[in-house]
Parts: sequence; structure tokens; C-alpha cells
Amino acid sequence: MATINALTPDDRPWVAAWIREHWGDETMALRGELWRPAEHAGFAAIDEGTVVGLATYTVAGAACELLSLDSLREGQGVGGALLEAVAEAARTAGCMWLQLITTNDNLRALGFYQRRGFRIIGVNPGAVDRARATIKPAIPPVAANGIPIRDEIELLREL
Repeated sequence: MATINALTPDDRPWVAAWIREHWGDETMALRGELWRPAEHAGFAAIDEGTVVGLATYTVAGAACELLSLDSLREGQGVGGALLEAVAEAARTAGCMWLQLITTNDNLRALGFYQRRGFRIIGVNPGAVDRARATIKPAIPPVAANGIPIRDEIELLREL
């Protein structure tokens, strides 16, 4: 099993490269804003000196926003371990809930999060279309699974 380590400021360059490699860009659009996950807190899953997963998050008041979560070892507990590390950090910071946004095409993520206690609390129709038109034109119009990428889906888990 991988070891979960908190990120440090020294990790920012490789985190930015990881985000670029796995997300296609160092920025992500959420709620009409651009975010740079490498500039935020997070955790890395390390196995035998190799990064096999990454989670980034930000805390604002009583809420912790999960910005990114990636695992290179699907089905082996890496994503779940990273998610729980973020949840524990959020509790320690005094947060009451952990929230995130995914897109309508991301069916695997929707299942993953709902199995771990998240509830869908909102849908923002056309949010991705607006982000593509205004702040991040590189967002593809269609996902690899053939589903048009159009809407943001907000999920929340009480801590």
C-alpha cells in the first residue's frame, strides 16, 4: 500500500507538472474561476519512491474544497486513502464539510464519491460551456467516453 504524505512548498514544481500531465493544463476551472492546484495544500500517495496518486484542496471557513484527486492505481485504495487524508486535514482545520465539483461526463468520479458518503447538492447547467467560452478555451467539448462536457455537479460530505 502507498504511503500518504502531506505536500510541502518544495513539492509545487512536480505537482504542477503532475497536474499538467494528468489534466492537460496547470489550471482548472471551478465555479467560473481558474484555480492552480499546485498552489494549494494536498497529499501525495507514494509507493517505492513513485508517486501513484495526488490530492489537492483548499480550506475556506467551514468548507474544504477538494480541487483534484488522481490515482494511478484504481481499485487499490489509493484514491480513498487520499480522500480520507484530505477529510482529516479538513476536520483538523475546523471544517464542517468537504465539497467538490466534477463535471457531468465524469461518471466514475460520481460513483466513487457517492460510495464514500458524498451527496449531490447542486447542478450548474452550462457552467463548463461558460468556462470554455470565457476563461479556459482548452476544455474539450466532449469527454473520452463520448459524453459532451457541459455542466458542473457539486457534491458535499458532512464531516
